[in-house]
Amino acid sequence: MLIIFLGVVSQWIAWRMQLPAIVLMSIAGLLVGPLLGIISPATSFGDLFNPFISLAVAIILFEGSLNLNFKEIRGFSKPVWRIVTFGAFIAWIAGSLAAHYMAGLSWAVSFVIGGLFIVTGPTVILPMLRQAKLNARPAAILKWEGIIVDPFGALLALFAFQFVMFAMGNETAGAFGLFFLAALFAVILGAGAGFGMGRMFEKGQIPEFLKSPMVFGVVLLAFVLSDLIMHETGLLAVTAMGMTMANMNIASINDMRHFKENISVLLISSIFVMLTASLSLDVLLEIFNWRIIAFVLTTLFIVRPLSIWLSTIGTDLTKQEKTLLGWIAPRGIVALTVSGYFASTLLEAGFEDAELLTALTFALVFSTVVAHGFTIGWLGRKLGLASSEKPGVLIVGAGRFTTMLAQTLKDLDQKVLLMDPSWGRLQKARQNGVPTFVAEILSEHTEYEMDLTPYEVMIVATETDSYNALAVNNFVPEMGRLNLYQTAIHTGDPSDFHASLSGRTLFGDDWNIHELEWKSEQGYAMRKTQITEQFTYEQFRAQSIEGTIPLFVIRAQGKLEFFTSGNGVEPKTGDAVVSFSPPEHQKMRVQGKLETSKTKAGSQSKE
Repeated sequence: MLIIFLGVVSQWIAWRMQLPAIVLMSIAGLLVGPLLGIISPATSFGDLFNPFISLAVAIILFEGSLNLNFKEIRGFSKPVWRIVTFGAFIAWIAGSLAAHYMAGLSWAVSFVIGGLFIVTGPTVILPMLRQAKLNARPAAILKWEGIIVDPFGALLALFAFQFVMFAMGNETAGAFGLFFLAALFAVILGAGAGFGMGRMFEKGQIPEFLKSPMVFGVVLLAFVLSDLIMHETGLLAVTAMGMTMANMNIASINDMRHFKENISVLLISSIFVMLTASLSLDVLLEIFNWRIIAFVLTTLFIVRPLSIWLSTIGTDLTKQEKTLLGWIAPRGIVALTVSGYFASTLLEAGFEDAELLTALTFALVFSTVVAHGFTIGWLGRKLGLASSEKPGVLIVGAGRFTTMLAQTLKDLDQKVLLMDPSWGRLQKARQNGVPTFVAEILSEHTEYEMDLTPYEVMIVATETDSYNALAVNNFVPEMGRLNLYQTAIHTGDPSDFHASLSGRTLFGDDWNIHELEWKSEQGYAMRKTQITEQFTYEQFRAQSIEGTIPLFVIRAQGKLEFFTSGNGVEPKTGDAVVSFSPPEHQKMRVQGKLETSKTKAGSQSKE
């Protein structure tokens, strides 16, 4: 209970305070484990400890590989493949040299652990990317590297171990053949399982309610079957399975991906707490060994930058992108779990210096998670590779009203983008200098053609209620329900349709997009009113002409808050209210100015 609770609460605190979640989870585990001695997961779980973590890692890696659609790296696949092949090889050699000369490990142990430390992995990089809001290209490269290199790092360490055993005369040359056959079997098994599941989905042979559980079971089966043949090949099998399904254009892949993502968040939260809580005080104290510190610093500032800069020679990556990629490489769960396996295996083989591996691995994992977790967003913004502007508003559906809304937001120095599949409907906005994008928001191609990262708020205001609900529901996992808005239902009683709404009802239940369009044609205009101590919001409401619709509030700090159904937005002194006012308001303002000028002229004539 405590493990799950602490993991989830750490994620929530990280979200609230915009901190790296993994850092908080690691700290929580250290507090309740070695520091306070409240729990010891390794003792409590016993023989189930390692199997549970291994199966959890398999699910997390599969969920990550479900996002590896080749369309995403169209146009920059060359640097991706260079980094995961040539870059990984350089990182292995350089990391092994660092382990030998800095950490003082024997050559055999150094090459085993050097292979393992090339991994970054989805357990750490995906949560960081979620918070950092990097541009699409560097984010995609980091994601692909983390997921693809994860199983290869474990296999590379296994290959190095097999080679060491062969050199010592403990293994025959046939062991190498078995190693490659086992790896090939894992790829075939994973790809075959993924293709088979995908075909069954497409033919409707699995009902909707069984799709996620069925995939869940097959992932674990493929992982265990591969691992039984040769240790650590299971990770390769689940990665192959996920990539196969991701590129089959399965209609229901998004629903399954969201389910797996929820499971992965829970597993990541729990596992990090479990692993850190299971460490002993001796291991923590060992971390401060100067050799370990020297190894960590060498890995951070020499090995990683060297592997990225050398492997990307001749690619179109900019210096800024190479700098960011050369710094960000957090190690995670796979490094911790697999190093434990190799530590015990190497000790049994007679390599006494392998007892240092647990402390060495945790020092690298914790250092990279903290250093990269706290700097990825800052460095991305400094290099111009992350959104440094205030969050923008994406408006889907170009009409007279939405064009006016986008124009008003632009005039108020708010980042805004108006999207519609029709070039003609966007013409008025383009003429007024409003940023536009011709695309279908529900199209899979849109996800790869444009970067939605800078837009925190989405407003869907097309003329079709069902489309609005569908579009908003599609982006709930990425943007959160509080940041998604749709115009009111215009058919029947809106109160009967609240259950079908996926987002918040914009401007209240009475103002659907057809009403707003009609008012736009009647001469309604958008008006900004400053709230002061002399002119309060209550006075603004009292003096507003009947039919005035409050749209949104710009807080004194610059934050936008939209009026919605059931949402009590209370403008305060220093805020500005933007409303949709009838044409009578403009007539009253003109009349008021005329009367004021007449009064002044009369007083001047009397003088």
